[in-house]
Amino acid sequence: MLALCLPAAAAETGQKLLGDESDGSRALPIHRIELLAEPSEDGAEPIKIDPNIDTAEEVLLPFSTRLTCGECHSYGIINKGWHFNSVDPNAEAGRPGQPWIYVDVRTGTQIPLSYRSWPGTFKPEQFGLSEREFTKIFGRQMPGGGPGETDDRDDVMRQYVSGKLEVNCLACHNGDPRHDQGGTTGYAVQVSRGNFRWAAAASSGLATVTGSADDMDVMYDPFDPFSVETAQSGTRKPPTITYHKNVFDHDNNVFFDILREVPSHRCYFCHSNLYIGSEESEKWSEDEDIHLKSGLTCVDCHRNGMDHNIIRGYEGEEDESGNELVAAFSCEACHLGEHSASEPTAGRLSAPVPEHFGIPPVHFEKLTCTACHSGPWPDDETHLTKTSRAHRIGTPNVNKAHEMLPHIASVVFAKQADGKIAPQKLVWPAFWGVLKDDGVVPVELGTVTKVIEDVLSKEEFPFSGDWPDLTEDHIAKGLTALASDGSAEGKVVYVAGGRLYNLDDSGQLSEQKDHPAAKPCLWPIGHDVRPAAQSLGIRYCTDCHGTNAPFFFGDVTVDTPVAAARGTKKMVEFQDISPSYAWAFAFSFVFRPWMKVVVIASCAVMAFVLLLYGLKALGCVVKTLAGEN
Repeated sequence: MLALCLPAAAAETGQKLLGDESDGSRALPIHRIELLAEPSEDGAEPIKIDPNIDTAEEVLLPFSTRLTCGECHSYGIINKGWHFNSVDPNAEAGRPGQPWIYVDVRTGTQIPLSYRSWPGTFKPEQFGLSEREFTKIFGRQMPGGGPGETDDRDDVMRQYVSGKLEVNCLACHNGDPRHDQGGTTGYAVQVSRGNFRWAAAASSGLATVTGSADDMDVMYDPFDPFSVETAQSGTRKPPTITYHKNVFDHDNNVFFDILREVPSHRCYFCHSNLYIGSEESEKWSEDEDIHLKSGLTCVDCHRNGMDHNIIRGYEGEEDESGNELVAAFSCEACHLGEHSASEPTAGRLSAPVPEHFGIPPVHFEKLTCTACHSGPWPDDETHLTKTSRAHRIGTPNVNKAHEMLPHIASVVFAKQADGKIAPQKLVWPAFWGVLKDDGVVPVELGTVTKVIEDVLSKEEFPFSGDWPDLTEDHIAKGLTALASDGSAEGKVVYVAGGRLYNLDDSGQLSEQKDHPAAKPCLWPIGHDVRPAAQSLGIRYCTDCHGTNAPFFFGDVTVDTPVAAARGTKKMVEFQDISPSYAWAFAFSFVFRPWMKVVVIASCAVMAFVLLLYGLKALGCVVKTLAGEN
């Protein structure tokens, strides 16, 4: 234990690097620095990039952000930040966020994955995905680190060829207009080709990368000039980098246009939403978040220090993160604040201080701020929603069809773990699994692909990327094939649309509705925030408490590839509230205007009677004082 603690203690007491601590200046330091590449052997000195080297004798390598940026900034602290620490078992999971959703229409699979312990998600290793495979699929919209930087014990040679996907500092902080996250040769494409080592350099605007590490065999050596030259003479080209020589000065240093405050459009590459409803869903037809339109940026609220533990801004986050500063960056903290003896804190960053005139206090106990102020206005049916990370928005050759999987529904007003109702997005899992004592474990991806694709090989799959219309016969054949294959140990089941399908003892297909293992995965909506004049309840209580109000009685689509099982559920079913009670309470609002009239009229009659007798009493008092009998 002492030996394990020594490195941590040394790191804490170690000397800080130049960029680890600010001297207080708000001016931005100039970043004119040398580019350093990863050496072929661990522990060796970094290689300084020289674009004029003789490539016959030496390989021109991509620069490493770990080494280049790590000259002045403690990389070992940064890569433990929120965007990079998902694989760390000691990192707090925090409030559920959007999971990564693996989709395969050919096997009827739609499964939410996360390395964090969020309800409704599965760990990638449960699904048979190694960290490298996970990065290859989803790294397109990951800023590096995390699963892309762990040691691959099962395929060391393949990782040597592709390199590790280091934290890409430039993905957020590069101000160069040539920075390319989603172009045809940019970051997303390089990750899909297995060019992890080259991805940051290819997107930086300083160089161009061609070729594919995935096309090379495991014996290829990207550091050996002879191996590189031999590979270049073949039909499959190895990853090769060409630096733009005009970006180097006479000392071979490069100027980086570094931005301290990340512009919002960089956040949008991974955090965009497209709500598809009955009306036009183009981005120009939708209003942007009121905070952004008022001049704020994402990082004005979602701040972080050197540790890159970015503030997520939800209520109670300070208790989980241990960071006291977090408490000042929730909705309530900015708009309401606390008037302490030292200074007032309400109205930070020009936030209006709401009065909430006439709203019963119980609303603040039962609802989050976002329930009334965030997301699209609720409709009779949930909106089909596309997100950057789920639908590859912003990357080349993306399928723009509205029906493209995964099918995410919003807005769903559902109860959170803290007991408050919040607007949320929802996805119904669909996967082949094995029934265990503690639930259902997914069958590994390789087995599902091999067995189920063969079962459904004759089916027609929509060009739009939507579900095929599977039947119960398809499900029965799939379950039989998986059970016969022998790869899945235990009772094989299929989960879809809130139902669990399995074969009974007689070999007939049976299903269980609302099975706990088939529950949908939900995560809260924080944006886009609407102004107070567009919040729920601004017109009248029946915005939520009407007998047909979507807040309680809207239809939530039940998504499943099984055509016969498609349908809807009422919103109130996700709120742990009795539907009959919710309807009866809403129905009472029909008579409330009448009740108000009756009460006011009754009060007027009572006031008249009291006034009449008060005047009579006053007459008696006057007569007494006048000496009359």
